[in-house]
Amino acid sequence: MRRKPIELAAVATAAVPGLTPTAVSSAPDDPADFDSALLQDTEGKRWRVRSPRHAEASARLETEFLVLRAFTPGIRAELPFLMPTVAGTVRQGSLSTFVYSHLSGATRSVEDLSDGSAALAKEVGAALAAIHDLPHSLVSNADLPSYTPNEFRQRRLNELDQAATTGKIPPLLLRRWEHALEDVSLWRFNPSVVHGDLHEDNLLVDGERVTAVTGWTDLRIGDPADDMAWLVASNDQDFVDTVISHYSSSRREAPDAHLLRRAALSAEFALAQYLVKGLAAGNQDMTDEAESMLAVLAEDVAEHGGQPISVEPLPQPAVTVQPIAPETEGPASEPDPLRAGGAVAAVHVTPIPRDEDSGTAGISAADDGTEAGAGAPDAGDVPAASPLPATPAAADDTSTTALTVVPAKQD
Repeated sequence: MRRKPIELAAVATAAVPGLTPTAVSSAPDDPADFDSALLQDTEGKRWRVRSPRHAEASARLETEFLVLRAFTPGIRAELPFLMPTVAGTVRQGSLSTFVYSHLSGATRSVEDLSDGSAALAKEVGAALAAIHDLPHSLVSNADLPSYTPNEFRQRRLNELDQAATTGKIPPLLLRRWEHALEDVSLWRFNPSVVHGDLHEDNLLVDGERVTAVTGWTDLRIGDPADDMAWLVASNDQDFVDTVISHYSSSRREAPDAHLLRRAALSAEFALAQYLVKGLAAGNQDMTDEAESMLAVLAEDVAEHGGQPISVEPLPQPAVTVQPIAPETEGPASEPDPLRAGGAVAAVHVTPIPRDEDSGTAGISAADDGTEAGAGAPDAGDVPAASPLPATPAAADDTSTTALTVVPAKQD
């Protein structure tokens, strides 16, 4: 059941003794997982309330609480942005609601960020670099997940298998993602500390500055490309280039060459994860929305190719051979018995030269000096031709080697 902002304000008063809200409004958040609100108290101070909608979301908030405690004052002082501070918590049944001290700034859409100045794009790049340069001990000491590149790739393959079992992923996307996940050259990167849930709603901006980063529920060591997935939604390539350029120059170590390819894959695959999540929760609205977005993505990839993700080109599906249209121009030729029945299979047959030596008449297709089957399309890919007139000797024999060339009648 969704909670209204006024209800969250009442919960906040139980979490933070002495808090007296005088104004309340909704706050952007993941609606499938959290109900959120912004409060203002009698002293003009602002607070943020996040209430989970299910047990998994509650566990994520409790993990975030541990993460924020791991950020010591020394680590926070080195960051170019502020981080949330938990002011209080209250448990209701199996769910825990958290109240945070308010941070200055406001969220902006990807379009608004893209339309901003180059200075703002550099701020975004610097914030990303600062996160990915955090010490690995921050994650390991908090007993949070840590993945090597191969472990991360295998984890995604397992998620892809799970998504495929739903039967609701377009085959074109399944092939595209599986090929990218099996392209090992794409997965050579140095793991870093990853925010794990970074997107525009977790960036607070004031003017041309990124003032704070929120939503620390999925901190881990893994693929830094995951924090770039939201960037590929921008249609402003200059914005993306500026962010990545400043990010690269701000990192202590140079990022790998395929960062944005994996970011594009992560952005696409998030739709499959959303579908699985909706099905698991029995949420038909989520499921329908995910299926619709997957269908649109598949159409876009089919028509335009989509953003490049694999380093190795995707193998093309087998080409269906179309019948050769009958010739309408040119000099009349001798009747072709293969055309007598109508459509012909698209197999180009080189005529055997007429030879006065009748000894050539008995050469079979397998003995003509060429390699049998070389360059021939798979039989399953060739449309059926009109049947040849059956002969008593070959009525039940369809092998090529059983056919002999009958010399043409001389005029």
